[in-house]
Amino acid sequence: MKIVLASASPRRRELLAALGVEYTVVVSGVEEKVTETEPHRVVEQLSAQKAGDVLRKLLADDPMWDGAEDLLVIGADTIVAFDGRILGKPEDEEDAAKMLRLLSGRTHQVYTGVTLCHHSRGETRQHTFYECTQVHFFPMTREEISWYISTGEPLDKAGAYGIQGLGSRFVRAIEGDYSNVVGLPVAGLYQELKTLKIL
Repeated sequence: MKIVLASASPRRRELLAALGVEYTVVVSGVEEKVTETEPHRVVEQLSAQKAGDVLRKLLADDPMWDGAEDLLVIGADTIVAFDGRILGKPEDEEDAAKMLRLLSGRTHQVYTGVTLCHHSRGETRQHTFYECTQVHFFPMTREEISWYISTGEPLDKAGAYGIQGLGSRFVRAIEGDYSNVVGLPVAGLYQELKTLKIL
């Protein structure tokens, strides 16, 4: 089976490699369109758009996939949410500071939606699921927030922090899958692949 990851994220590449499978990367160029409002439905919708776009691209480029070959495309999308409100990447340093003040001393959620598009013998099965991890932050002082923003790390991260980087010092605890917060729920993905009899 050929496995394709529909993501440019280096963190997702590392996490998928932890499953011990060989895969290639084809980045989706689809224009994301969100019609859902609930965080878990948003990530499911976006992951499905990415996986579907890459599958269509591969089938168009190489007709062999309509034969007997097996093809699995994995799409994923991750968001940070607080009290049902989705926190994207901050627009600037001031926006990052607002997000960090919001998260300080509180609990928020990280959702990752994953879509599996399995194409075999001319037929495609699509399966979408999501994981949610609760993340608890320590209270952050103004000085800590200013310092963290000065590192530049929060500016390209959803929710204005990276748990795998300097932002880890502010995380008091998590409930759920750590890898889900990084960008791909590895254990959950493996269980879904087993259930679907793909791996």
